Amino acid sequence: MTISGKIGRLIVFGVPVIIGGGIVYYFSHSFPAMFMYEIILAFTALGFIGKN
Repeated sequence: MTISGKIGRLIVFGVPVIIGGGIVYYFSHSFPAMFMYEIILAFTALGFIGKN
């Protein structure tokens, strides 16, 4: 996979982090819950980027 493909996938994963983080915070009113959601998405994104 090229560098531009990896950067494109990271941008695509950035949208759910921003929108989903706001939704999680809205329903839970908890920053730790929001951070856990974002950490899970970060590990998922790194898993997709790390695959060959």
